[in-house]
Amino acid sequence: MAETVTTTGETLPKGFRGAELGWPELHRIPHPPHRLPLLGDVLGASRNTPLQDSLRYARQLGPIFRRKAFGREFVFVWGAELAADMADESRFAKHVGLGIANLRPVVGDALFTAYNHEPNWQLAHDVLAPGFSREAMAAYHPMMLAVAERLTAHWDGELAAGRSVDVPGDMTKLTLETIARTGFGHDFGSFERTRPHPFVTAMVGTLTYAQRLNTIPHPRLLRRAARRNAADIAHLNRTVDDLVRKRRGGGGGDGDLLDRMLDTAHPETGERLSAQNVRRQVITFLVAGHETTSGALSFALHYLSLNPQVAARARAEVDRVWADAAVPGYDQVAKLRYVRRVLDEALRLWPTAPAFAREAREDTVLGGEHPMRRGGWALVLTAMLHRDPQVWGAHAERFDPDRFDTSAVRSRAPHTFKPFGTGARACIGRQFALHEATLVLGLLLRRYDLRPDPAYRLRVAERLTLMPEGLRLGLERRTAPVGSPEPAPRPDAPDRAAPGASVPHGTMSEPRCPVHRAGD
Repeated sequence: MAETVTTTGETLPKGFRGAELGWPELHRIPHPPHRLPLLGDVLGASRNTPLQDSLRYARQLGPIFRRKAFGREFVFVWGAELAADMADESRFAKHVGLGIANLRPVVGDALFTAYNHEPNWQLAHDVLAPGFSREAMAAYHPMMLAVAERLTAHWDGELAAGRSVDVPGDMTKLTLETIARTGFGHDFGSFERTRPHPFVTAMVGTLTYAQRLNTIPHPRLLRRAARRNAADIAHLNRTVDDLVRKRRGGGGGDGDLLDRMLDTAHPETGERLSAQNVRRQVITFLVAGHETTSGALSFALHYLSLNPQVAARARAEVDRVWADAAVPGYDQVAKLRYVRRVLDEALRLWPTAPAFAREAREDTVLGGEHPMRRGGWALVLTAMLHRDPQVWGAHAERFDPDRFDTSAVRSRAPHTFKPFGTGARACIGRQFALHEATLVLGLLLRRYDLRPDPAYRLRVAERLTLMPEGLRLGLERRTAPVGSPEPAPRPDAPDRAAPGASVPHGTMSEPRCPVHRAGD
């Protein structure tokens, strides 16, 4: 496959630049009106919220559309049938481009950013996959509980002081400490800090810089930010190098992910991960292993606070399944089926990794209508795929966990729910993230009643991943006895309500998703 070199010096597969998209009949794909010469589709667009702008264009333009900015053109796909076509592994593969390629200076050919032809991806995947087996997950469970106890101790302190809690900030502390402890035996001391750990600051800086590179004509316009990004990358590298150095000097750990990276050979070839590869994988897991999970938890807590009947139903399930157990066991987490539905519904509305790119393995025709050359690529707009009314109904913007009832899931076509990507390159840690998030939601529901700020309206910040911005919740310690009966299922009103019907604030039948763009 022919390749091109970007201005950052990174080698990217053909198809990265607009002129090489690999769509012979690009003119047949609609684009926003009022396109400007040279600048492209910039009228009404925001530099800070490109994903949310794309959702708006998707509603206007249909299941496949294109956007152009500063000479680069991108094709977006979100219709369920087209997205399912692109999930066909025999015809399409992961494409590394846009913000993901911009992270290559940070983590190189790590699991998330490796090109399909790079051998280190398969090597690392095969070495690390056993670290996410059921046996490994059960071993992580006590450490997840220990970190969750630090969160509840912190929230108890905020409650005693009469303060609301910073949900995104505290979920970021929680998930960073969880992946650091379970994967690498490290403690960042996040809950003992009044400000984010410098590792988090550097991580957010690199993600934000990678996002900004997609919204400017040339990287030279970000010289000062580029220097800051280089300093952030150096801090990430130093942090991980120190972590690895201590592990090597300490004689090993307890068989966690870092031990696997340092000591495990490929089961067939005997090859081991190089020192550079270890560093890149550790940074990848520390960043991706906590950034997306913290967003998922934050969105779920936001919707639980707005929907007290959902929170009551989920809480009753926790009381019933965990009964009088002071500490839930590993197997008890998977039994929280309704809590898991709450999490899945939050991931449906706001998948914290909101898109993924796919490229054609050979010349093909997408959906029987759109020719694509080998290497041609498009972004599957997950956040809009999850809102496709042909799949999710006329009220797809509503929060309704019963969309993930077993019968509802079985009735839907495959490839319509993709919060962790698709195919061989889907997120290796998805079961880790789901177990952690379900456990934490169960613990928080059992301990607290959540009180929303009546003045808050959801604002979504974008830094490659998505996160609620400025979300704070009030807390009340529960007084209801453990083991209280589960309430009767809620009425089926939401999806059967008449379009435009008036609905009280905070119910599952809100007429539209109350989203304001970050920075507005």
